[in-house]
Amino acid sequence: MRQAVVRLSPILWTAVAIAIGVFIALVPLPVTLPVLGIGVLGLLVWLTPLAALGVMLILAPLRTLIATEAAYPLPLDIGQLTFLVAAGIWAIWRILKRKPLLRTPISPVHIAIGVFGLAYGLSLFNASANSAWITEFLKWVIMALLVSIVLTTGEKRRWEWLLFLLISAGVANAIVGIYIFLGGSGADHLLILGRFYRAFGTFGQPNPFGGFMGLLTPIAITATLGYGLRGYRRWKIKNHVEFGHILISTFYGIASLILLGGLLVSWSRGAWLGTVAAVGMMAFAIPRKFWHSLLMTGAIGLAVGLLWFSGALPQSITNRISSAWSDFFAFDDMRGVDITSENYAVVERLAHWQAALNMAQYHPWLGVGAGNYEVVYEQYRLINWDEPLGHAHNYYLNILAEAGIIGLFCYMGMWGIIIWLTWRARAHPDVLARYVAVGLLGTWTYLAFHSLLDNLYVNNVFLHLGVLLGLLAVLYQQTSKASERA
Repeated sequence: MRQAVVRLSPILWTAVAIAIGVFIALVPLPVTLPVLGIGVLGLLVWLTPLAALGVMLILAPLRTLIATEAAYPLPLDIGQLTFLVAAGIWAIWRILKRKPLLRTPISPVHIAIGVFGLAYGLSLFNASANSAWITEFLKWVIMALLVSIVLTTGEKRRWEWLLFLLISAGVANAIVGIYIFLGGSGADHLLILGRFYRAFGTFGQPNPFGGFMGLLTPIAITATLGYGLRGYRRWKIKNHVEFGHILISTFYGIASLILLGGLLVSWSRGAWLGTVAAVGMMAFAIPRKFWHSLLMTGAIGLAVGLLWFSGALPQSITNRISSAWSDFFAFDDMRGVDITSENYAVVERLAHWQAALNMAQYHPWLGVGAGNYEVVYEQYRLINWDEPLGHAHNYYLNILAEAGIIGLFCYMGMWGIIIWLTWRARAHPDVLARYVAVGLLGTWTYLAFHSLLDNLYVNNVFLHLGVLLGLLAVLYQQTSKASERA
């Protein structure tokens, strides 16, 4: 049926386009928009839920921008709305295909999320605000649902479309960030180097924007390598160049440069350090032999060292990175520190770390409740810091404060399982899939390092993480099946 429709005469498609144009021209706008919206949703259902996921991935980071600039408030934030649409389309798609809606494949990724979800859920017993607990807990429920959606729609090679959509979402935001850096919509307090502005994309703040860039950069780089190697291998077999592989590899190469540009102009030290760690992990994971891994990692380390000590890097960048060690990795008691305009931002961050430790001291096992850091901050804050920042600006301390020792232990266990699964997915028989698995290792490494300085589960980025985890579930499932057949 679908193939028959696709093969219809171009004259019919032209007639449909003309009819839509006439409809838009003659019918009032309040009627046109809902009708066209329903038509687009119907088309998405007919085609694939992947298209709806793409809309979600691209629009979800607009949450902060819409909340601050929109003339009319939305009933839900844009991430919630687009997720509900994507989930609804997926459900209808499953029903139309006569597949059981509630019986979807279970991946080890689900088990990993469930381990942490159970511990995080126990924090409800200490939560002061149940609504805040529900909001934060639902993030992990949604991530688990996204794993199921991706696992059932990204079969065979359809997951490559998800990869494309993820990177496209990052590139769109990076372009906005670069525009801001060059002077567009810049804010005076973000002025750097005398004439540029720290980029913040649609995130409202540079650090989470840099975090978003850093999460997607590793898979963009490895996708470039993967498509390039796939094209090279097919050239060796068929003895002719496939233009499609050159085109898609070029796209990911350009996307990698744009994402790296966005990451650089965010001027986020956490993003820079996390990226260096991610590159080191990818260098270690690409070779199959251990001594090759050590050799490649050593070569990367040597190159970074040469750039650093030779003075090849701009002084502004080296100064920025150097200050991170003294600012963030020398933790002291902030109660007796003299606050100046120079150290204000650093002391503020460390004061919130200390508030999180105070919460953990009084509620060591279950914490103060998921999402309740800001709610109870007044009870545990330091004297000079009465304004909560929403979270502890260190996700590990944030989990310790909100879910206690049990929650932090299970959070680390969850990521331990996920990293092990990703490492196993490197055995995928397809070279592109193998390199994407390496890129995912880079993404998890980046998240681990940047989480020392910030919370990256903000501005709907958890939706992108859910899709990335779903991508891992698909690759791991395919790798396991290939191993069973071997």
